[in-house]
Amino acid sequence: MTDLLALLKENARLTNAQLAGMLGKTEDEVAKEIAALEKQGVIRGYTAIINDELADPNEVEALIELRVTPKRDCGFDDIAKTIMLYDEVESVSLMSGKYDLALTVKGRSLREVAMFVSQRLSAMEGVLATATSFVLKRYKDKNILIADEEKDERSMVW
Repeated sequence: MTDLLALLKENARLTNAQLAGMLGKTEDEVAKEIAALEKQGVIRGYTAIINDELADPNEVEALIELRVTPKRDCGFDDIAKTIMLYDEVESVSLMSGKYDLALTVKGRSLREVAMFVSQRLSAMEGVLATATSFVLKRYKDKNILIADEEKDERSMVW
């Protein structure tokens, strides 16, 4: 990973002037490098890391693992492309191990996510099994601490 990518990954809000100063380059050089990385598809987008518990305490996130039958000539790609079209699906990854695909899904309630799994995912042709785990609390995301440490003022007693 280039130094520019490392800086953008840490804080995508840095200006080209700030990045240039940190990298010992001109603003124009940084702008051209960013444009090239975007054109190549290395940089796919920019996003904010949100503490969902504060933004919407009712939102539910689940990690769903799927075991699927790969299709001839396209493997897992077709089913992954179908799944990623659902609005509830935040991410889809091909995995090694017991399950083939891992999904991150968000919904307004446990029931909504459960119904999505039972009515949409489980019913899809080629889906052999699902395993759903609900996120109870997020501590760190994209190398950013999400949960504030609660200070315990009590003394330890041994």
